[in-house]
Amino acid sequence: MAERRAVPAPAGLPAGAVDCHAHVMRVDAPLVRQRHSAPARDVTAEEYLALLDAHGVRCGVLTAPSFYGTDNGLLLQALGHAPDRLRGTAIVDPGIGDAELDALRAQGVVGVRLNWIRRAALPDPAGADYRALYARLRERDMHIELYLESAHQAQVLPPILDSGVRLVLDHLGSPDPAQGPHGAAFGRVLAALQSGRVWVKLSAPYRLAGADAAPYARALLRAGGPQRLVWATDWPWVGYENAVTYRQCIDWLFQWVPDDAQRQAILVDTPRELFHFPGA
Repeated sequence: MAERRAVPAPAGLPAGAVDCHAHVMRVDAPLVRQRHSAPARDVTAEEYLALLDAHGVRCGVLTAPSFYGTDNGLLLQALGHAPDRLRGTAIVDPGIGDAELDALRAQGVVGVRLNWIRRAALPDPAGADYRALYARLRERDMHIELYLESAHQAQVLPPILDSGVRLVLDHLGSPDPAQGPHGAAFGRVLAALQSGRVWVKLSAPYRLAGADAAPYARALLRAGGPQRLVWATDWPWVGYENAVTYRQCIDWLFQWVPDDAQRQAILVDTPRELFHFPGA
């Protein structure tokens, strides 16, 4: 692949910025039967890297979409396009073997995603298989990425945090807009930030059923500081493909976090260490 020339960051966007949640997908790839979404079009690593270049974003974290289940082939192929710029989170069976987990880590996978949103019944997060998975991830300095409604997190967060593994919560912690930013469920997310092992993505405000995301983002910033937050676009915005632009995602962060030093931490310092990018 031809080397890409560095593109100056937009005014105010620090050099080395990281987009911490995006997807690659193919419409002809096999889909799991139980799913809540599906790809609308082919989305390639080349397209994503060109988008990062166009907006002055240096690195990206590719998150495995739930509709492929534990098939991470497309994700791994994408990571191989730019191993210095891309990292990934995979979906795995909790009984995955050590050799397979090591192979994922060697190919740029830095975490395992539990996409448990919109489930009629949840797996047992304190079961022996998951407790063993948390321990093996902790040993490899990998993290758990959780996508789950905040109302259900009371039963899921404690066993994960007790294991000592790092935990990253998707999309503002997935709050319930009907409860608002002062609801008990979102309060647990704010409290979890103080554990020192939890991070939250400032991303996907359009998934709040029209509610204003700013109060949630500012509450997260107050509770954890910029060292516990990362920024992400959720590109290509599955289900909202024609309603969001990449520039909007940047602008939202500037609205939520007007301080330059805090944005530097959220965009560069925190994600580069958390996701093991070169030079961190």
